[in-house]
Amino acid sequence: MTEANASVIFWFRRDLRIADNVALVRAAGQGLPVIPVYLMSGWKHSHAWTGPNRQHFLCGCLASLARNLETLGGCLIVRQGDPVAEFRRIIRETGAVALYFNTDPDPFGKLVESRVREMCAGLGIACHAHDDVSLHRPDEVLTQAGQPYRVYTPFSRNWLAIPKPKPVGKPAPLRTPKTVASLPIPTVEAWGLHIPQPRMPEPGERAARERLKRAVAGKIQAYATNRDFPAADGTSRISQDLRFGLVSIRTVFAEAMKARATANPAGRAGIDIFIKELAWREFYFAILHHFPNVLDEEFNADWRGLPWDAPGPGFDAWKQGRTGFPIVDAGMRELLATGFMHNRVRMITAMFLTKDLHIDWKQGESHFMQHLIDGEIASNNGGWQWSAGTGADAAPYFRIQNPWSQTARYDAAGVYIKRWVPELADVHPARFMEPPKDGMPLATGYPLPCLDHRTERERTLAIFKRHRQTSPR
Repeated sequence: MTEANASVIFWFRRDLRIADNVALVRAAGQGLPVIPVYLMSGWKHSHAWTGPNRQHFLCGCLASLARNLETLGGCLIVRQGDPVAEFRRIIRETGAVALYFNTDPDPFGKLVESRVREMCAGLGIACHAHDDVSLHRPDEVLTQAGQPYRVYTPFSRNWLAIPKPKPVGKPAPLRTPKTVASLPIPTVEAWGLHIPQPRMPEPGERAARERLKRAVAGKIQAYATNRDFPAADGTSRISQDLRFGLVSIRTVFAEAMKARATANPAGRAGIDIFIKELAWREFYFAILHHFPNVLDEEFNADWRGLPWDAPGPGFDAWKQGRTGFPIVDAGMRELLATGFMHNRVRMITAMFLTKDLHIDWKQGESHFMQHLIDGEIASNNGGWQWSAGTGADAAPYFRIQNPWSQTARYDAAGVYIKRWVPELADVHPARFMEPPKDGMPLATGYPLPCLDHRTERERTLAIFKRHRQTSPR
């Protein structure tokens, strides 16, 4: 193929948008036709790190992306299989001279990137990788000694002080050749899955920008007072949009700062807390980058080898929202019904599994990833290890949340519990704040508590203390 017919490939991954997409802008800026490619993974029926909820949302995002690309003269090319083999095939079919993509923060994606780079080098094809998923790369936010941070607070101080990159706008026209073969936009059946029933947010870039618009119009100004109450619509609800790159982190930060400039003092305080949540996201990216072993073992070496209980009936009850602890059951049922769980309740349910049921956090980590639409490997791992007391955190292991007192503090009127546990609709919310005194279930068909929190708390303290005393240092 002659130079006059040359083209470049853009590889869509977790950046399913056309606006403010660094590598896409760079690819289109070359002035050559752009071949936008999405590569479907080849697994079937089950996966430890995803499930039908997230795959269904992904399919909707791909359909939206395909329509948006058409407005730029582009056409989404869908292929399935090993990335090296598929890109080699596309390059042979099209004579493409370069491959552009945005890097992945996860070890699995990085391994694929390495193989693709080697393939491009072997074929003499230019390979351009760009940073897009975070405001700062993990190696940008280091201690004065050049070491990665192990605790959030000093990381966040450094992160907040670094100037933030600006959005990059939209790409030039793509002019995708019409002759490149493509699979149809997938449905979940492509992975051997069934279309899930949960009520999901609308997929796609336009819907994500609308959610961001609603968030900056008022939600994040009230973040300081509303974000911890699961019955309130007090969070941004853009977590799945950041996970799939339907909106860029640069755009989110820029819009938040624009809102901050006109907010009153209380509003600015709320926005500042929201921005610190963005820093948490990048802190966990950095932990996973510098310490990829956290996916297989406890971040804090002191707690490796803890004697977790084997999953049993308690684990099944937890997954089904049938523990007899209303706040725990509400959270687990929200997850099953929507593919989402409020962050405060994520902490409560995760700590219940690890500190009350004494089950390995990796079991819960995988369960969440199989159901969450916004399942982010780094943040999910970080949250689970934080709850288990084994992660990147300065707090002691004896931080153990009490589900009863958490209910009193964050769902005192029982609105959230009654929304997701309808058996309890007629029960006075005061009864959600302590174990049943009469030894009777709270309602017909609802189970008694599967354990005594005070007893299991003491057992947890003893387990951690004994492990610290007997494990080699």
